[in-house]
Amino acid sequence: MKQMSRVQSMLFLVGGILMVIGAGCFAFMYAREVACWIYLVGALLFAWMQVSETYEGNNPTIKRLKRIMTLADILFVFSGLLMIDTAFQFLRDTFTDYTTYIEVVYNKWVLLLLVAAILEMYTMHRISSCLKKEDNTPATE
Repeated sequence: MKQMSRVQSMLFLVGGILMVIGAGCFAFMYAREVACWIYLVGALLFAWMQVSETYEGNNPTIKRLKRIMTLADILFVFSGLLMIDTAFQFLRDTFTDYTTYIEVVYNKWVLLLLVAAILEMYTMHRISSCLKKEDNTPATE
């Protein structure tokens, strides 16, 4: 994996911290109108830095895991958009009745965040173990 620069590492860290602060404040109903935007900015920073980190090797397993990680990043961003909709109900008018809106959209950001977090933890663990195996294998000449 190509290492991130110092600036990229800082943006990645700031993005992760903003995601945690935004999701925590939103879940505990503290300044929801602001917390959802904090989470979305963090998710965008986190996803941008993670997608820009490239793998230059030939291992198909790591390439597949990077694609899954990109899917998790997309889910993080979509969960932020659904969080914003939960706070402001922008999509409310697209549904015929309020019950359908509640069943389909309202508070579904939690599900996307959970799936993205599980995918992220799985891929990060697997990529690190695959890279260790790749580094430990002797080079054939």
